[in-house]
Amino acid sequence: MGIFSPKKFDLESTIHGCVDNNRKSQQALYNHFFPVMKQMVRKHTTDPDQLLDIINDGFLKVFQKIGSYTFQGSFEGWVRKIVYHSMCDYFRKYAKDIKFLVFGLEPRDATVPSHHSLYFQDLIRLVNKLPEKHYKVFHMYAIEGYKHHEIAEIIGINTNTSKWYLSEARKKLQKLYRAEFLKYEEKQG
Repeated sequence: MGIFSPKKFDLESTIHGCVDNNRKSQQALYNHFFPVMKQMVRKHTTDPDQLLDIINDGFLKVFQKIGSYTFQGSFEGWVRKIVYHSMCDYFRKYAKDIKFLVFGLEPRDATVPSHHSLYFQDLIRLVNKLPEKHYKVFHMYAIEGYKHHEIAEIIGINTNTSKWYLSEARKKLQKLYRAEFLKYEEKQG
């Protein structure tokens, strides 16, 4: 291999190096998966300090648990799950600072006020009302940050079917939102 030849990333040997606590292997793993984890976490925070705290805490847990990885299933999915749980732990830890969550679905008609804010528990309650497959796809895509081809592989459906379930889940969430929160606003107003 020449001086300027790109070094090919060997996942299996890198994982084994991380199990042996090899710092170069840990750095290689971090550098390889950082962009994907950054993209996932960026869906939930735009604060660069929070982003790095969450990702670094997640990778610390990855390195602590890497000996338990069994080489079954997607390693990226395994890392993503750990980083996602680190993100949840981070936001749970600082939940007292988060007062409310603005619901991200933009209404299509002018009768729905776009300024309405939902509390986190209200949003989760709406998501939990989705049918099982819709819930799984929505959760994996919108919350965990999986891509449609990954969701399709994990659930055992077609990629286009995954996209359809996500679209339907969004429509159902909009209907649930209108049914539950516009009635409340009409009674209040």
